[in-house]
Amino acid sequence: MTDARTAYRLEINGIVQGVGFRPFIYQLANHHGLKGEVANTATGVSLVLEGLETDIRQFIDDLPGKKPPLAHIVEVSKTPEAVKGFAAFSIVKSQGSATRATLISPDVMVCDDCLAEMRDPADRRFGYPFINCTNCGPRYTIIDDIPYDRPKTSMRHFRMCPLCQAEYDNPADRRFHAQPNACPACGPRVTLLDAGGVPIDTDDPVAAAAARIKAGRILAVKGLGGFHLAVDATQEDAVARLRRRKHREEKPLALMCSSLDRIRGIARFGEAEERLLVSIQRPIVLLKKRRNTPIAASVSPCNRFFGIMLPYTPLHHLLLDAGFIALVMTSANLSEEPIAIGNAEAVERLGGIADDFLVHDRDILLRSDDSIVRHSAGHMRLIRRSRGYVPVPVFLKGDMPPVLACGAELKNTVCLTRGRQAFVSQHIGDLENRATDAFFRLTVDHLKRILDIDPQIVACDLHPDYMSTRYARELGGVACVEVQHHHAHIAACMAENNADGPVIGLSFDGTGLGTDGTVWGGEVLVADYHSFARAAHLAPVPMPGGAAAIREPWRMAVAHLSAAFGEDLDALRLPWLRSLDPQRVGILLSMMQQQVNSPLTSSLGRLFDAVAAIVGLRGRVAFEGQAAMELEMILDNAESGSYDFSWEGDEPCRIATAPIIQAVTRDAEKGVSPNAVSARFHNTLILLFEQLCRHLRSATGIDRVALSGGVFQNHRLLAGLTAALEKSGFDLLTHRLVPTNDGGLSLGQAVVAAATVNHP
Repeated sequence: MTDARTAYRLEINGIVQGVGFRPFIYQLANHHGLKGEVANTATGVSLVLEGLETDIRQFIDDLPGKKPPLAHIVEVSKTPEAVKGFAAFSIVKSQGSATRATLISPDVMVCDDCLAEMRDPADRRFGYPFINCTNCGPRYTIIDDIPYDRPKTSMRHFRMCPLCQAEYDNPADRRFHAQPNACPACGPRVTLLDAGGVPIDTDDPVAAAAARIKAGRILAVKGLGGFHLAVDATQEDAVARLRRRKHREEKPLALMCSSLDRIRGIARFGEAEERLLVSIQRPIVLLKKRRNTPIAASVSPCNRFFGIMLPYTPLHHLLLDAGFIALVMTSANLSEEPIAIGNAEAVERLGGIADDFLVHDRDILLRSDDSIVRHSAGHMRLIRRSRGYVPVPVFLKGDMPPVLACGAELKNTVCLTRGRQAFVSQHIGDLENRATDAFFRLTVDHLKRILDIDPQIVACDLHPDYMSTRYARELGGVACVEVQHHHAHIAACMAENNADGPVIGLSFDGTGLGTDGTVWGGEVLVADYHSFARAAHLAPVPMPGGAAAIREPWRMAVAHLSAAFGEDLDALRLPWLRSLDPQRVGILLSMMQQQVNSPLTSSLGRLFDAVAAIVGLRGRVAFEGQAAMELEMILDNAESGSYDFSWEGDEPCRIATAPIIQAVTRDAEKGVSPNAVSARFHNTLILLFEQLCRHLRSATGIDRVALSGGVFQNHRLLAGLTAALEKSGFDLLTHRLVPTNDGGLSLGQAVVAAATVNHP
């Protein structure tokens, strides 16, 4: 009986097309002596196996551990079949409307096999900047439509030569059905251009480009998801010139190093960070700086960290072969605009920044910035989710109707849902100009097309002036659900953790319109997907000048000092305060008193700004969140002190900020170091919110806490609160799959909108 042949049909769903999955199945079946067939279907891959029961069981056991690098198996179903007596195992033609509902692989790094061939002088792809196979290379950024076949990608312009076609047609070859397959005889080519877009005559464009970087020039280089601006990271003059031309005053610039050994020379990292660096996604990883590195000081000023990535395209590897310690590799754009992707577009938009252009003729069909991650509080945390991670979906606990969620204004992403899958887009950016709005609309249309999703519900933020909200309201024929900003944050955290409510949600950020018309941002909610209640919040203070108070933290300092000290403000012995024009301070106080352009805010992000200004750290910022980030950077890890805090009332509790501001100010007046003050401030917040959560648990019986919002990019706050809440017995939910900042907000909007429509 044990030797009797049997048969089963397996249906495998996930990222299983265009990633070498059918050749893998073919080879694995032959390895186990099984007969049958495999085909692509509308939802994934279907195969019939005939053989011994033990061999089929071993085949299934081998699937998850031996699958191709780009494959992602979501579900495997197994049903008995009648034995038909297959003579062999074969790959057969796709069944039905194949690939309409299957998943698309993200763009990933070039694999080691391809790199070995690229470096082999005897290989026909020696030195070829576009070498790839089914295990690596471009996917998402070259797809124009589905099904994912070469004619519907940007490779349609390149007809494969006989050798490439033979690889493409051979099930035993690792380039079987690799849509970007090419070689020097038939594929894309690199060209070096001058600042005016005129080709430079050279036999080796990559080597010539590297020589120009070494000479201190700025190179615009075309990558997978867009152009980078590259300079030698050890040349201070070149980095400073790049900053001036790009209008990027102080925000850190990303680095690319050729190897882990190169990175070890400039930064410190452990096993967790190393795993992130070498992962197939090749994100930018935040790593602690070493002292006295040769890297230019202006790469990452006032920051303890570098953002570093390893090369992920063959072209990057060839550039770095020139021997650089590190290259600055920053997005090729003017500040706050989308990255450039087209050759002519790059020359036009970047002509005032780049001295030279290293371009190629394979079109990028959709922008995709580099992803940014860090290891914090025991896990990988995404700061920007884009290249390498998109369009892998977040898998939800239950089925969803088709929803389009439009995100917020800053760090915008959109989200489309299908069944249990939530597809959060790549980073789109800040919706503050026409170019980014156009990118937003293009991304929505592109995702709807390649995912074959026709939304029945559209979700957006409450704020009426956001471009994303206006877009949602313009759409006809669908239900439009407006979702409160901080509720969306908590819902996103719940959704990625497959958690039902209610939860105690700590939703901390800089700005979000509240249901009462004020600016929220220091919110403690009791929430589920359908609704929320505001359980506690920071006591509101005015934002004098509105948006100007975000750019100039000294304004928030004056607002908080006025609330904490009243008429005694004039007596404070703070050097930065005394250096201000008294008339200007008077105008500010009058604005707040008369409620002129001074919206009330409960934002924790703005409280961070105020403390940063009070200790003399920063009165103005060059980018959003800079003051808060630098306040974290300077904190003294050995300082264990904290300040008094209190809250009053109920439903909701008002958390008094005045005692904290008073204590911070007294320390600053006494000359306590800003490093110690920063640590005490952070420690106070950790103690405050841990105790408040315990208070709310006693009142509600809820022992699950969700942490979300941009403030939780702060490592000290996230790690400290995680440890304190877990020690107090809370079930803690945090972000690992989408960013805690507004980049994850669209996911929360989608699940709230679905719950609202299903249970009005």
